[in-house]
This record gives sequence, C-alpha cells and structure tokens, in this order.
Amino acid sequence: MEKYYIVKYSGQFGYIKPWTAVRDSETFSQQFLTPSIVEGMEKKLFPELLDEQFNGMVVKIKRYRLNYQGLDMQQERTWSKGGIDICKEKGQYKTNLGILTRGVMLNPLLYLAFDHQQDAQVAMSQTLCLCRNEDLMFPMEMLEMSAIDFDAIDGFELIPTDAQNGFKVGHNRFDAAAEMHGELKVFGNPIRSDV
Repeated sequence: MEKYYIVKYSGQFGYIKPWTAVRDSETFSQQFLTPSIVEGMEKKLFPELLDEQFNGMVVKIKRYRLNYQGLDMQQERTWSKGGIDICKEKGQYKTNLGILTRGVMLNPLLYLAFDHQQDAQVAMSQTLCLCRNEDLMFPMEMLEMSAIDFDAIDGFELIPTDAQNGFKVGHNRFDAAAEMHGELKVFGNPIRSDV
C-alpha cells in the first residue's frame, strides 16, 4: 500500500490569481494549484532542484490538497506599469490608479504529500507562499498516512492531464510557456466550517 509523508501548512489568507484574470476589476481566488505553482513550491523547498530541468514535471511533491473557510472580498489599489501618472484632460484630472476587488481565501490549509520522510522534514522546516509573497503558509504538523487516508482529506486538487482529458489552467513558466491542463478533483467539502 502506497504511503505518504504529509506536511500540513496553515495561513490566514491566500489569493491565487487565475491565469485568465489579467486586469479584471473583480475576481475570485483560484481554488487549486497549477503544475507550475507546485513546481515553484518544490524548487523553493529544495533549491538543489533549481538547476535541474524536468520539463514541467514535479519530482518530490507527489500530491497536494487545498481547502479554506470561505472567501472575503478585499480591495487592492493598483496602477499600471511605469508608476503613477496624473494628467488633465478636458478640464478633469485623470490617473492610471485603479481599484481591484479580489475574493481572497480565508484560513487556507495546504497539505503536501511526499514519498520520503526526509523530504517532508525539509518541507516542515520552511514557510511557503500559495502564489504571492504576502500569502505566507506556515508548517503546522507532519503526518504519515496511506494514499487512501490522504484521499479522505477535504479539499481541491488539480491532477495534471493532457489537453483531451482536462481544461487549460495556464502556461508553465518552467517549461517554455507550454500549456498546462488538468482535471479538478473535489474531495469531501473543501470549504471548512471549523475554526
């Protein structure tokens, strides 16, 4: 029976920008990790893999699970590339400042599954970000469980697939911007009611 070493991460909030949301004035956090996000996490945890080329493959993180308590709409002030610009047009002042409304995940939990205990111990000693630098996730505990028990953890997980069997989830920055596809699996109730 396949066995995993799981590191459970916890954070106060998290936002994963969908690849389709370029400058949407309102958007909700993506509820899953793309293959390139998982690979980026792996390279952060194991910097010795930075020089290795795996063509978009993740080698140490075998699976993951992401759940959260709810979404909170938050506003963020933005400006376009090049800094703040103010001009007067037809008697009115105009600026390139804008307000975006984002649905941010509250109290997300992230479970990373590894085949080897030493890999889980390395992960247990480090923080991660879901996607942006301010979305810090802290290691809470290390668990040992079978693949069947791992499937009992509530949450979302994207299983990478080919284009025929999944939907497009973006372009992989680690694989020459190749298209990424996946099948979204929902286990139990991924929106927790506990504190």
